[in-house]
Order: sequence, then C-alpha cells, then structure tokens
Amino acid sequence: MSISKKELVFQSVLLVLVFLFYSFDSEDPRFQWHKVAFFLTYAMAAAIIGYWLMPRFLYHKKYWSFFGYVVVVVTVVILLEELVLEQIFFPGTRRAKGFPGVFYSLLDVLPMITILSGFKFGWDALQKQEQIDALKSAVQESELQFLRSQINPHFLFNNLNNLYAHALEGSVKTPEIILELSGLLRYMLYECKEKFVSLEKEIEQLHNFIKLNKLQIENRGTVVFDTQGIENGYRIAPLILIVFIENAFKHSQAGQTENIEITIHAQMKENVLLFNCANNHEPAQGLDTVAAGIGLRNVQKRLQLLYPDKHSLQIKEDQSRYEVSLSIALEKMNGS
Repeated sequence: MSISKKELVFQSVLLVLVFLFYSFDSEDPRFQWHKVAFFLTYAMAAAIIGYWLMPRFLYHKKYWSFFGYVVVVVTVVILLEELVLEQIFFPGTRRAKGFPGVFYSLLDVLPMITILSGFKFGWDALQKQEQIDALKSAVQESELQFLRSQINPHFLFNNLNNLYAHALEGSVKTPEIILELSGLLRYMLYECKEKFVSLEKEIEQLHNFIKLNKLQIENRGTVVFDTQGIENGYRIAPLILIVFIENAFKHSQAGQTENIEITIHAQMKENVLLFNCANNHEPAQGLDTVAAGIGLRNVQKRLQLLYPDKHSLQIKEDQSRYEVSLSIALEKMNGS
C-alpha cells in the first residue's frame, strides 16, 4: 500500500477537521483523552476499510465480500469500545457496566467510520477521474494525429497527379507548380505540428493553395477568394479549411472543361470565423461526392474533437452545385 504525499496531506487535514468537530463539547470544552482514543479507533477502522477492503474487494466488484468484512470491522470496533475503552476510561460507572444495545452502538460508531472511510473513497474517485481525463486527452490527441497524417498524403496524392499531367504536356508552368507545392508541403510538415496555428498564417497558405490550383484551371473559369475582417491574434486548427477548397477544385474540374466557378469567402465577426466555399460542377460517374470524400470525413471528425459545440457545418448539394458553410468560434492566441 503506497500513499502519496498529496494524499497524506489531504487525509491528515480532513482527519484533524473531523476530530475537532467530534471532540467539541460546549458544556465541557476541555481536552479529553477518551475522545482521542475513541476517534483513533474509528480512524483505524476507516483505514482498514479504505486502504485494504476497498482496493481488494469493492473496486473489484466483490460486493458481498466487502460488506461482510465491513460488518466484521464494525463489530470489532463496537466490542473494543464497550469491552476495553469503556473499562479504561470509565471504570466502575454505569457506562462501563452495561451494553447499550446493537442499534445504539451502530448509531455511535457507524457514522464516524462512514465519514472517515468516505474520504478515501472520494480521493480514489478524484484520482480515477484524473486518469480518465488524461486517457481521453491521450486518445483524442492520437486520433487527431492520425487524422492529420491522412490529410497530407491525400493532398499530396491529388497534387502529384496534377503535376504529372502538366509534366507530360511539357507545360511551362510545371516549375511554378513545383515551387508552390514545395511551399505548401513545408508549411504542412514544419509549421502544422502544433494543435493550433495563427489564423493569419492559415489564410496566407489558403491563398498559396488556391494559386496552385488556379494554374490547373487556366482560362476555363473563374476563382474568387475574398477575406474580410481577418484579425491577428486568433488561432485555428491547421488544415481545416483547405480540405473544403481542395474538394471544390476537384469536383469542379471533374467532367467539366469550361465555365468553372469557385467562390470562397472567409470573414470574421467578433470571434467567429464564417467560411463559405461554393463551386459548380457537372455530373461525373465514379466521383466521390463532397459528403463522401476521405478528406471531408476526416475534417468533420477533427471539428468534432477540436470544436465540440463551437462549430456549425452545413453542406448543400444538388445536380450542379456544391456549397459548404462553416462557422467556428475561435480562441485568442496565447499572450494576445
């Protein structure tokens, strides 16, 4: 049985407080040794229950064994109190000569033992909750890392396909595409390791990402990216918004050779980021819809983990248009 210093202090303080309430007598405020002896008996019984019976029986769901041993402990305390302590501190008195009865003795002993052993139960419950919280945090962080690890290969796969197509055509834009792609990958690999990044930097990378994808559209349509009220000092989970933009380019170009229209808006209202991404498209067989894409499923899960009850995501889809509307309540950067 091991007791941490923190638990020892916690239990000691509570024992002292309970003893002060137990020993206080308005009619006779003097220090009384018999109350010390009786209280130590209750404290030892509570220690046996809390540090031996609870870990071995109660926490292992052996309830009958636990309550059976508790009955034994309480019985021993009552017998010790009536047959030993009463004889020592009150010899020759009526209190020492007569047994008051089981129920009276239980009313005298049981409340104190329950209170004192309850302290140990409460401490264990607090420690167990801390362990559960730590485990939940570790699981959540592992899941987020897994989801982020899926985003980068998904993004890289799509853009390498586009780069391959330009290289086959001998396009003069191939070096520019490689340069833009290199910058984005550097951001993803080295600057997105943290759980959150500055909103300003994330918006800057969205500009670079859109510029990279506009090279693929050329004169086949228009792309509009509008930002309003983007303030410094706010933080956002990285690579959240980029997934929606990636889907917009992917679905607009599938089966569509001209009149591509993509509109992207990002606006801050107080601490809420309002993001809207819409694109037209033509039906194409074998194409994942926005609602079924790998990247989107991942980002939905990340939003649930990182912004529970702090975001709203709506996706509208018909035969010719996709539209994603997202609002996120953002927090200030540390030190802002």
